[in-house]
Amino acid sequence: MELPQDEMLLELFGEFVDQWLTDVNAQYDDFVAAKDTVDFYRFAHTLKGSGYQFGIQPLGDRGIELMALIKAEDWEKIPAYKKLLLDILNDAKESYDEWVAKQ
Repeated sequence: MELPQDEMLLELFGEFVDQWLTDVNAQYDDFVAAKDTVDFYRFAHTLKGSGYQFGIQPLGDRGIELMALIKAEDWEKIPAYKKLLLDILNDAKESYDEWVAKQ
């Protein structure tokens, strides 16, 4: 994964990824259990935008897919996205940690 070239984004990157790992772990299952389409859609929309903003293309792409599933209320497919999101975020964290170690 390529890290952002923008210094401001790079400075915030590690904190962003850590926060999203926390948020996905803390909130995802609750959104699914409650079938909370409004707040869950907002959550997915923010993941999408933040993913693209920070150059994590797969996160943005999965956010768009998740938004569509939430809108369609396709609750059978939605749970599998948690692992996809966590895998993407963990890969981003690993890339960032490797970059920090080289500095």
